[in-house]
Amino acid sequence: MKAVILAGGFAKRLGELGKKTPKALLPIAGRPLIEYILDKLTETDVSTVFVSTNKRFEAQFREWKGSTDGGLNIELVIEPAMEEGQKLGSIGALQYLIDEKAVGEELLVINGDNLFDFSLRELVEFYREKGTFIFGLYDIGSPKEARKFGVVVVGRDGLVTGFEEKPERPKSTLVSTGIYVFPKNCLPLIKHYINEGRSPDRLGDLLSWLLEKRALHAFVFSGRWFDIGSPETYEEAQAAYGQ
Repeated sequence: MKAVILAGGFAKRLGELGKKTPKALLPIAGRPLIEYILDKLTETDVSTVFVSTNKRFEAQFREWKGSTDGGLNIELVIEPAMEEGQKLGSIGALQYLIDEKAVGEELLVINGDNLFDFSLRELVEFYREKGTFIFGLYDIGSPKEARKFGVVVVGRDGLVTGFEEKPERPKSTLVSTGIYVFPKNCLPLIKHYINEGRSPDRLGDLLSWLLEKRALHAFVFSGRWFDIGSPETYEEAQAAYGQ
């Protein structure tokens, strides 16, 4: 298994915070956010971590990579985007990485704006048991809060029965964390999805499409989780991890 950290966005919602520094490199209690993700990946059997970013932030990621020693094999994958209108989108960036690195094995995919204290090892063990695409979920506990995220409906044995992106009336409070496991047999479907002319931007659109073609299972994390998408959530994470 290999891992992908998707860090190619331009963080418009972060305002001034995200103009010069990519979200994945924002400091949390004195450490770049991405290093907290790497800490959790060391608990798994992941052999290589691909960090997908864009041309604008390439120099910052190369400087970071040269100064970090997390005990993992880290490879940067740079998409040729310098501004918002040029970006490949999350799905496009994932396909670009698969093509560039000739990936042909299962992938643990993590959005680079994630901060969490739960174990990824349990997620991987669950994947080994099921052998299907896995959604990493979090119970946000509030329908009002759930409206801000991709909401997942889960049936018997953890089988995903529905997915909606930021619904007005959520059918559950289980939300996507932006952590997924793609089995090998799902990888060719990403290109198939793009070739159909569908939007390459949001992973949620791909997952809704996949739900019609494959069995998807949900794994619900417990612990602390922050989606660093706004100055407010960034401040909340800083306060939580600064204690």
